[in-house]
Amino acid sequence: MKTKIAVAKGDGIGPEIMAAVLRIFDAANVQLEYEYVEMGKSYFDAGHSTGMTAAAKETIERLGLLFKGPMETPKGKGVKSINVTARKVWNTYANQRDFRSLNGVDTVFSKAGIPINLTIVRENIEDTYGGIEHLLTSDVAVGRRIITRPGSAQVIRYAFEMARRKGYTKLACGHKANIMKLTDGLFLETFQEIAKEYPDIESSDIIVDDLCMKLVSRPEMFQAIVLTNLQGDIVSDLCAGLVGGLGFAPSANIGDNISIFEAVHGTAPDIAGRGVANPTALLLSGILMLRYLGATTVAASIENALLYTLEQGIHTGDFGDRSTPSADTNTFADAIIANLGQLPQKGVVIAQPDFEVKANHDHPLKNKLTVSTNVQEEMVGVDVFVESNAQPTELAELAKRKSTDNFQLVMISNRGTQVWPTGSIFTELVNEYRMRFEKKDGTTITQKEILHIAAELSEDFKVCSVEFLMKFDGKIGYTLAQGQ
Repeated sequence: MKTKIAVAKGDGIGPEIMAAVLRIFDAANVQLEYEYVEMGKSYFDAGHSTGMTAAAKETIERLGLLFKGPMETPKGKGVKSINVTARKVWNTYANQRDFRSLNGVDTVFSKAGIPINLTIVRENIEDTYGGIEHLLTSDVAVGRRIITRPGSAQVIRYAFEMARRKGYTKLACGHKANIMKLTDGLFLETFQEIAKEYPDIESSDIIVDDLCMKLVSRPEMFQAIVLTNLQGDIVSDLCAGLVGGLGFAPSANIGDNISIFEAVHGTAPDIAGRGVANPTALLLSGILMLRYLGATTVAASIENALLYTLEQGIHTGDFGDRSTPSADTNTFADAIIANLGQLPQKGVVIAQPDFEVKANHDHPLKNKLTVSTNVQEEMVGVDVFVESNAQPTELAELAKRKSTDNFQLVMISNRGTQVWPTGSIFTELVNEYRMRFEKKDGTTITQKEILHIAAELSEDFKVCSVEFLMKFDGKIGYTLAQGQ
């Protein structure tokens, strides 16, 4: 019985490379049935704010699996990326991207005889990709970076399970917890807790800038790396560059109920319709999808045919030996089809799954909510962000008048750097300040009192934002200012 999947052809070169990949699947007798869904730029242009029709959403949620070509989000219209929206709406929390050296795809490392075989697992839902941004003043924009313990645990546990299935012995956590002590700190702390459940896998952590340096100098050091969303996005594209570019980078977005397999390169409108695009990334993503469905034998057969074809020097115009003629999209696909059953001389792929087989997907009756329990919370103060053109000492004198018997002004910062009670005359300012009020010893405060301070300040300033200062199980849930 054939498995039904949703297919979105994509924009630009998407329909051409999707047709080539599905033709290879059909030649390999892949047991899939396709339901095509309407998504992409043309659907934004037709007035669908999410870039997809209601019927497309229903089909994907019913089938639980989407295979998609590259898609374009219109620029300058205030709409969200359809690619990010799809991943977030359906909670595909883990983005897995496998990078390996391919014979016939020359890189600096292949020429040096350094093989690359590593996997990046990127958190796919949270971080700055929530796109929650505000202009607090005409000169100051802020964005919320959301890192949660449940979201971190989901992707980190997936990374450990993936490493175990692939036979990896090492998993590293890339982070910036030395600077972002609460957000990246939470991600790293969760990694270290979950690592204890996998004693067979050597776990380590590395600051992301050091990670990037080592990836471009000694990539063979790494087998698998798990990162937060933005850092993972950047590092995964860096790794694509190590193996020949995004045209050779498959992508799987894995969720508990719905998963998405896609090419993550652009839509290449400059060559769309010319039939010369490289379908390799989409084909490799499709091979990951077949493994996810448990069709591991046919996945290995197609991947071996691709590797054999590349070894023969057959290439599209974006890579390969420039002294030999390049193949168009269909000719390249024809070569892979003709080579089904062939084995490459190097790197033969065996029918070993990269994923747990997902035979079914659930249809939940309500949204899943995960909350830590038995945590002691205590309110200890408030940060009030205000717009002002005053100097720090002037601001402090005004703010002190708003202090109550329970609160005292302890700090004022500008762009995260303390400017009162101490600071430097060389610190350059913008017109948005943070004023920190903390409760006095021996007092208890309420939300109403905290909000009253903001209300009082609003008589003299535009209040841009308010953040409570909390302790959780006695541990402070906020950071100090630079210089505090």
